[in-house]
Amino acid sequence: MSHGTIPRIDPRRPWVVGPSGLKRIVLGAETGERGQLAPETSHGAQVLPLRLQGAAERYSLVVLHSDRGAVDEAGRQAIAAAALLADSKTAVLVLVLGSCQDELSVVGADVVLSAPAFDPQHFAPEGRLALIQAVVTQYAPVQLVMPDRGADAELGRLLATRQRWSVATDVVEVAEGLVRRLLPGARFAVAAMPFVLMLARNAVETRLPWRGQGEVQSLPAFTSPPERIRDLGVSSSAPENLDLEEADAILSAGNGMRDMAGFQQLASLLGAATGASRVAVDDGRFPRSKQVGATGKTVQSSLYMAIGISGAVQHLQGIKECRHVVAINLDESAPIVKRASLSVIADSTDFMAALADLLKAARAKQEKAA
Repeated sequence: MSHGTIPRIDPRRPWVVGPSGLKRIVLGAETGERGQLAPETSHGAQVLPLRLQGAAERYSLVVLHSDRGAVDEAGRQAIAAAALLADSKTAVLVLVLGSCQDELSVVGADVVLSAPAFDPQHFAPEGRLALIQAVVTQYAPVQLVMPDRGADAELGRLLATRQRWSVATDVVEVAEGLVRRLLPGARFAVAAMPFVLMLARNAVETRLPWRGQGEVQSLPAFTSPPERIRDLGVSSSAPENLDLEEADAILSAGNGMRDMAGFQQLASLLGAATGASRVAVDDGRFPRSKQVGATGKTVQSSLYMAIGISGAVQHLQGIKECRHVVAINLDESAPIVKRASLSVIADSTDFMAALADLLKAARAKQEKAA
C-alpha cells in the first residue's frame, strides 16, 4: 500500500478522556468539544474526579476486617461495589474492624471509620455487633455491603440473623434491583435486592473512573455488652499443618531451587508453609497437594516467596490474590519478577543460606535480650 492510501486521523478531532485517563478520539465526529484532561500530580499521575459532589443525603455502609492495618482485595472489592451501586447523593461509609493504614478513597470510600480494638485476632462478636448497630443508628444506611469470606462472612450472617435483616450471600452480579447468587455445583439463583449484600470474590473491578472523598471520622459512642464466649487468645500451628489456602506466609520452590535441606530450614525459620510450582511437583520433589497455580492451589497469603520459579501464566493465576510477592531468580526478565513486589536477582542456594543466617542471628539477639 502506498503512503498516499494510508488512512490518517486528524488529531484535532473531538476526543474524550476514558476511565484510564487516556485520550480517545471520537470516531465518526468531525466537530464538537474536546475533553479536558484530569489534573495531574507532581509525578504526573492522574487525579480522578470525586464521585460524590457536596454533602451526602444518605449512606451505603461497608463493614470489613483489616489485616495488620491493610484491607485485602476482597474488602476493596466490597467498597468498590458499594460505590458503583450508590447514586450521586449517597456516600460510601466504610467501617474497618481493626486498624487501617490504606488509602480507601481510590476504591470509592467517602467516609472511613476505624475500630482498632476489634482486630481480627480479638474475638468479640457481641462488641462488633454493638458497634455496627451504633453506626447503623447514627448514619441510617440504605444498604450494607460485606465481603463473603473469612471473618466478614461469619459476622455478616450473624448480624443479619440477629437484626432480622434480609441478606443475600455469594453474590456475583447485581442488576435492576436483583442479585445473582452462586450456588454449589456452579449453579446460580436470582433474588430481590436485600439490605445485606454479601459479595463473592472477584465480582467487582476495583479500578474506578472516580474516587471517594476519603474523610476519616470518629466512631459513634456505644456500649459493648459482655461477651458470651471467653477469648483464650491465639495459638500458632506448625506451618506444615496448614492448608496452603489458609497460610499467611508461603515459601514456594520451582525448577531453579535444588537445595531441599536449605529450603526446609528457611521455611522453618520463617514460619512459612511450603509450596511448589508444577515443574517441581512433576519432578517428585513435592507432593501434588503443594502445587500452586491454576491446576493446583489458589492462594492468598500475605507473603509469597518464590524461589527459582519463572512464573508461568498458570502459576501467576494461583498467586494473583497474594499481597506481597518476593521473587528470587537469576533471570531478571522472568514473568514472576514483573509480578513481584520485591525481586532479588541471585542464585537461590546462596540467597537461602544468607537469609537463614540473618534470621538465626536475629533470633539469637532476641533470645539474648529476653
